[in-house]
Order: sequence, then C-alpha cells, then structure tokens
Amino acid sequence: MMMTRRERMVCGFVLGWALVAAPARADEPKPPPGQSPAAQTREAAEVAEALRESWPDRPEWVDMLAGILDEEPMGPEFGWFRTAVSQTRFDWNSTRKRLDRNGDGRIERREFAGGDADFARLDRNHDGALTSPDFDFSGSALAPSLGSLLFARLDRDGNGKVTREELDAFVQACDSGGQGFLSLADLQEAFASPARPPSAGSGRPSKAMLVRGLFRQELGSLQPGPRLDETAPDFTLKTNDGKTEMTLSKLIGPRPVVLVFGNVTCGPFRSQAGNLEKLRRRYEDRATFLMVYVREAHPTDGWRMESNDGVGVVTAQPRTDDERAAVAQRCGRLLDLGFPMLVDTIDDTVGNRYSGMPGRLYVIDRQGKIAFKSGRGPYLFKPAELEHALILLLQEEGSNGSRARVATPSGDPPRRESPGGAPRASTPPAN
Repeated sequence: MMMTRRERMVCGFVLGWALVAAPARADEPKPPPGQSPAAQTREAAEVAEALRESWPDRPEWVDMLAGILDEEPMGPEFGWFRTAVSQTRFDWNSTRKRLDRNGDGRIERREFAGGDADFARLDRNHDGALTSPDFDFSGSALAPSLGSLLFARLDRDGNGKVTREELDAFVQACDSGGQGFLSLADLQEAFASPARPPSAGSGRPSKAMLVRGLFRQELGSLQPGPRLDETAPDFTLKTNDGKTEMTLSKLIGPRPVVLVFGNVTCGPFRSQAGNLEKLRRRYEDRATFLMVYVREAHPTDGWRMESNDGVGVVTAQPRTDDERAAVAQRCGRLLDLGFPMLVDTIDDTVGNRYSGMPGRLYVIDRQGKIAFKSGRGPYLFKPAELEHALILLLQEEGSNGSRARVATPSGDPPRRESPGGAPRASTPPAN
C-alpha cells in the first residue's frame, strides 16, 4: 500500500524522535543540516496537526507528543492533560440524584447520612449545603496563589509540611533589626520577589528533552491505566525497606483502599505530602492508605529542576531495583508519611498498569473496583478531589462510624480507642 506524503512524514518524524529518546543518549540532538529553527518549528507543527487529524481514536501519549511538537503552553490544557482528566462515581449530577431528596438542587445537612465532619469537608464553599461549586475541581493543582507562594517560602526542606521551626526561621530571617515581630514593611520586602511555588523549575525544556522524557515515561506512563468501575489490577511489591511484601488483593474488602503513586523528584508531589498525611490521619480507621514509588520525573540525567537542587533532592534515574529502593527510602525519610511505601520494579510494571507516573491517585472500593481515578500529575494531582470521592464512597457503603461525627479543634477526627483506652494501632509505616 502506498503511503501519502503526510503519512510518510508522520512516521519518519515520530520514528526519528523516538530514536532520540533512547536512554543511551544524554546529549541534545543536533538540528538536521541546513534546516533553520523556523523550518523545524513549522515541520513539527505540521506533524502535530497530522497526528490529530489522522488518528481520531489515538491514545493519550499521541496527544502529548502532538502538544510537545506544537509547543502548546504547559498547563492542564496541554497535551494529554486535557483528556486524561479525573474519573469519579461521585460527580455533582450523580450525587444530587442520590441525595437531593426534595429536588431543590441543594443537599442540606439533613439529607446527608454521614457525620458532621464529613459534611463539612464536602461543603468546600462553607455555605451550609452541597451544591455544584463544591464538586468543581476543574482548576490546576499548580495554579499560583498567595498560599502556594507562602508555602514555597516556608517549606525549606521541600517535604510538603511547614513546621513551627520553619515558621520561626522565616520570622527570624525577615525580622529587620531583630525586633521580635514582623511589620508590614518586613513582609512587603520579603515578598517583593517571591519564591516560586514548589512546582517551579528551570523553564520549559527543549522539544528533544520533552520527547525523550515522554518515551522514557518520566513525563508519565504511555498506558492509560484502569478506567472507572474496572477491577483494580492486582500486584505484589516490596516495601521500601525490603523487609515486607504486600499484595493489593489481600487489602481489598474490609474497607476502601487509597492508592497513591509518586516519586521524590516530582516537586508538586512532594508539596502535597502534608495534604496526603492529613488525609491519612482523618480516615485511617475507615480506609487503607498505600503508596507505590514510581519512576523519577526529574532525574539529574533528564529534565533536571532547580527547585529540586535547592532542597537537595538530587538523583539520577535508578537503573536497578536496588537503586530505586534506595531512592524510595530517602523519599520516605523526607516525607515521613504514616502509611506503607511500596517500590515499583525497575521495569515499571505497576506504574504502567495504573498509569501512575509521575503521580496519580486512586480510590478502590470494597469489591476491588475503581471508584475514583485522578487526572495525571502534576496538574491534576488533587488530594482534595480524592477526599471528596472517599467521603461519598464511605457514606454510600455505610461505613461512616461514630468517628466521623466528632471533629477535633484542628478539624481532624479523634483517634478511635480500644476497649482498654489505648489508641488503636494503625499499620506501621514502612518508610
């Protein structure tokens, strides 16, 4: 069969970039002789257009490749992020049909069978009822805000948690003249050139580096992962200390499973560590939390990030299971999460099955089905969206319990106690 000129161009161009992506090459490829940068840009844009037009049922990675070639602005509308959005059983329409008993378009507290603390977490705009805006998670996880800029300045070790010591250090650093307090001028000066948020790096890399990162699966898995209501793929992996093996199917049944994928060189993932740990503390008696450590997003031999260098997160892409386990142990010490961290094998078996690179979130119900699948990190990695789905799944399955009905002053439910009065032990962290 004869190929058209456009088809030949697409195949040749994609094959050429795939060869550039070979792990053996660390240097930037040279432009073809006699081809100007402007000509390269035009050719890349034409290839991107051809990919989209000639492949209606294309996989996600083709959208990402086309976005890279077309130099789309990075963001939640870039490449595969526009299509690989979250999937949940508990969007506004389905929840309204199930819980809005009087049909007024609002779910009042009396219509929700769960506890007060759960209802308060669902009511994100704090208007006393659940409405459509409470279910809107369309924004980017990396959208700049005053909070994100302040967090980037305070989180000196990059572990996603701001401690009292870090707050004290910030005050001391900004306290001009050592007066024991901060004035308006002190804060204005401190944020005259605010630190970049945790996701910030070295600017947009070249097309060659992005394509290499795509085919090396550092930007994300080339597989789509399980869809909503499909059975969660089973796996058995070792903890990052190598002492224990855990099998997913053995954890399914008693309560939902929250499955977290991430890696230490993904700055946005690290910045969410505190949020993940607070989720674990709120729901550890009603859900099982588990992390799978996957391929590095920003190794030193790939798309290296200045924000990683600034907090001492510097590592090449591991080449063996032992090397990955060693990096995962360092990640465990840094993030100090209170739930087990498993380490994917170096062939990325589990990361590919779940499309977990560079970061992703799942909720698995008691029957082992996917109840929530986040969009791909970093832009769509949103623990708050997972929490919404988890609360509604717990309410649907009737597993709220008395623990959900009382909140501590911090907003976290108290730990359930055993009959003897001592706090009930949770699964010991493996990190």
